[in-house]
Amino acid sequence: MSEISYDLPIRSPAAARSTTAWLTLGLISVVAAGVFSILLVLARTPFVQEFIPFLDFFRVALVVHVTLSVLIWLLAISAAFWSLSTSTDRPGLDRVSFWLAAGGTAIIIISPFAGAGSPLMNNYVPILQHPLFYSGLVLFVAGIFCHLLRALLGRRRITSRLDGSGALQFGITLSTLLTGLSILAVLASWLGLPAGMDGQIYFEFLFWGAGHVIQFSYTLLMMIAWVVLAYASGGRFELTPRLTLVYLVILALPVITVPFLYLAHDVTSPGHRLAFTELMMYGGLSCLPLGLAVATGLWRAAKPQGEGRYLRAALLSSMGLFIVGGILGFMIAGLDIVIPAHYHGATVGVTIAFMGLTYYLLPRLGFGPLPERMAVWQPYLYGGGQFMHIIGLAWSGGYGVQRKTAGVAQGLEGFGQTAGMGLMGLGGLVSVIGGLLFLIVAWKSMRHRHGKVH
Repeated sequence: MSEISYDLPIRSPAAARSTTAWLTLGLISVVAAGVFSILLVLARTPFVQEFIPFLDFFRVALVVHVTLSVLIWLLAISAAFWSLSTSTDRPGLDRVSFWLAAGGTAIIIISPFAGAGSPLMNNYVPILQHPLFYSGLVLFVAGIFCHLLRALLGRRRITSRLDGSGALQFGITLSTLLTGLSILAVLASWLGLPAGMDGQIYFEFLFWGAGHVIQFSYTLLMMIAWVVLAYASGGRFELTPRLTLVYLVILALPVITVPFLYLAHDVTSPGHRLAFTELMMYGGLSCLPLGLAVATGLWRAAKPQGEGRYLRAALLSSMGLFIVGGILGFMIAGLDIVIPAHYHGATVGVTIAFMGLTYYLLPRLGFGPLPERMAVWQPYLYGGGQFMHIIGLAWSGGYGVQRKTAGVAQGLEGFGQTAGMGLMGLGGLVSVIGGLLFLIVAWKSMRHRHGKVH
């Protein structure tokens, strides 16, 4: 094993409290997203869907599920990362940012049951056209923006004696900048939209640029999680801290083109959409140097022991799903369900990495030990179910089954289409079980707190 330590130490009790709060918010969002995902899977599974009386609720459930599982979960864990990268304590700012985000999350969860409807299935941040949903979204983003500013104010300085943890913390600082740029991209899109535009097309253009930018932040944090999980599970990660830092900068580098893309293309133009699609497709290859370094270290690694077993399981599952999702991204050729197959693979790859990081952090935040056997199986079960899910989607997409539909609207006529969606449904149910196991593992650890932070 390398003598260089690539871990994420808990600097102080205040940092531990902030990290714990954001982890908890992320877990709550996963619980709520799981409830809505059960409705989604049942609404799209052949034969079962015929007995569901609430298919009209499919689109509302899809909006809230995506918002919780893609936006709130990923940004809450991002905020936990940011809490680990600071060098000073600011508990007042920590509380303000967290409670803004937590209040917004609560409003989003209850909004469908309080009358919010009129779903719009635009990409990245689907919308329920209701003031309650809007207010929840604004509060949550305000909390995230406040916390990223706090993290930037308290960032760790780079010194000549850079160590492995310092390199990772610099990468976390880069992710705050990328998230801030995505928020600015929403503002730039809003300023560029014509006054009379509304409805789904309005929000599609509003979030298109920002949605592509923030993927780089998620990918950057996923790669940092890979390094941490690889090191903690006995991987022979032998990059120097400075080379690690260079690879993290390379990963973020493609976003420097974003201001020029806004200057070169009108927000509503086909050129704008194509430019950001190509930014994601080809710019995403910037993660290859660090990803290959992690993979090479694992190839020569010894069999893990203890906590390394479940950390290695999360790492391998994340890498596998992310690679499959990336390959499917190059196979998109229309508006069929190859698209959700792609982003389910890529996003779930990030999600499993964040699950693994949660496993890594819980004992270090002062919580009890994880149930080892369950924690080892959980990433494989969740990742295997999601693999079945996306292969089923990609299979049916090859037959032209359209995305964001349910019931008879899917047009399942032949065996190939039905079999593909059946595999999707089975994989979805397996992944729901895997997601439930993640929550059980986390709960078993969090219910026993010994208070020692390390």
